[in-house]
Amino acid sequence: GSGDGQGQILQRFPEKDWEDNPFPQGIELFCQPSGWQLFPERNPPTFFVAVLTDINSERHYCACFTFWEAVESPQPQSHARNGEGEEEEEEEEAPAPMQPAQLFAPKSLVLVSRLDHAEVFRNSLGLIYTIYVDGLSVSLENVIGNLLTCTIPITGGAQ
Repeated sequence: GSGDGQGQILQRFPEKDWEDNPFPQGIELFCQPSGWQLFPERNPPTFFVAVLTDINSERHYCACFTFWEAVESPQPQSHARNGEGEEEEEEEEAPAPMQPAQLFAPKSLVLVSRLDHAEVFRNSLGLIYTIYVDGLSVSLENVIGNLLTCTIPITGGAQ
């Protein structure tokens, strides 16, 4: 129809809510404020950070990196032969359907944090996007785990 749709969460980390940091409800609406629409051409990736405030007045910084993936049009388009439309005789073949138009759907990577580090968010989401687009054989779970893990040496201990 109109190309409008609803967002859907395909994967999330962590898979279950943390007690002190629940998953923001409605995040799929937030990442596409203009709505989930199909486009006839691939748009360049976009990045923005917004601040959500929860019921306890705590800030959550939401970094959103959106890119567009090719999808096939759900309905093939048809065209009239020889420009005559319905006036063609019944013996002639029905109009041949055209190939489905190439459309592009938005896909968003979202990082939610209590810390305000927009450049770190942009770089992290850019890395995840690159791994996804290049089809590298690296588990996204491992990449995200490595991005979130920070080893702090013990004072006076081994480095």
